[in-house]
Order: sequence, then C-alpha cells, then structure tokens
Amino acid sequence: MKDTLSINPQASALLVLDIQKIILDGTAAPPSAAEKEAFLSRNARLIAAARGAGMRIIYVRNGFRRGYPEVNGRNKSFNLIRQTDRFPDDADGSQIHPAVAPQADDVVITKHRVNAFFGTELDMVLRSNGIETLILAGLATSRVVLSTLRYAADADYGIIVAHDCCSDSDPDVHEILVKKVFVRAATVVTSDVVVEALGQPAGAPRP
Repeated sequence: MKDTLSINPQASALLVLDIQKIILDGTAAPPSAAEKEAFLSRNARLIAAARGAGMRIIYVRNGFRRGYPEVNGRNKSFNLIRQTDRFPDDADGSQIHPAVAPQADDVVITKHRVNAFFGTELDMVLRSNGIETLILAGLATSRVVLSTLRYAADADYGIIVAHDCCSDSDPDVHEILVKKVFVRAATVVTSDVVVEALGQPAGAPRP
C-alpha cells in the first residue's frame, strides 16, 4: 500500500457506495455501534475533504420501484431482496445515511444490481465530467466495492480505495480483498492519505 498520493480533484470523483440506513443497520456493516460511528466519521471527513477540494462527489444507492419490476427471479440475491421487501425506493431505510448525506449539487445514482455501473448512468456522468480517477468508499467491501472496482478497472479508470472507509461483515474477507486483491488494480490507502493529498491535514476533525 502506498503512503503518498497525488490527486487531481478536477479529474477525480469520490464514489460513496451503498452507505444507506438499512445497510448500516444490517449484516454488511461494522458490528458494533462504536465501529459504525467511527466508520461514518471517517467517511464524513473524506467527503468533506473531497468537497473542499472541488471534487465531484457521487453517491450510489440501492433502490427499487414498488413491486420490484427490476428484479429477475433467476437472480438469487436480488430475488431475496424482493421477497423480503428491502430497499423500496421511497422508504426511509433506503436513503443515504444522514451522517454522510449528499448536498444539493452532488450526484445520486440509484442502482438495481451490486455493481454501481451496471444498468446505471454512472459511466456517462463520469465521462461527461472528464473524470479519469475514482476514489472508492462504501459498504460492503466484498459486494459493491469489489464489483465496482472490477468494472472500473476494465473501463480503464484510475482507482484509489480508501480502505478504512470500506467495511464488510467479515473482517477477514475485507483484509484479503484490500491487501491481496484490490492492490492488483488500485492504489489502496487510508483515508488520511487521501485527505492529505487533497490538501487537508490528516488530523483535521470531522466537520
């Protein structure tokens, strides 16, 4: 993992992936209340640093129309979501967690599969804004972060993973991914390194 980093904010975007109320309260999130608070605090500080540097911030969330017409019964995990009525688009639990809530000029993209790119306008938004490098943060490491990273690598984006702003219900899986898998396609660093590269002291408090 690299200790220094150079970022061009005008050609980069921070992707905040699936940090939704229902996921923070579920099995994909850090297990304890203290860990959840620390996770949200790190993400809030990373978002504030990106915003302060003038970087485009893009939130990606799960959401479905009533009746789940986007879900195919052959898709095992998403059919379970339909059966348990998780992520109805207009439900409070499907919204971005208020601790890291988007502002009016941020982009919010709703997806219907694990990968943030699949079936969404994300790639169009990125290319329309001249984005070449993506900074990834979110829940869960083994799902949306992994799937989005693999697509982004194949699409020739530069990728930075703020690994302490990602989390997984299985810490061992998280560690294997960030230390052995992600490093093959991305620069993997702490959020402190990203914040410093954006011109804010690593010890700066959460806004």
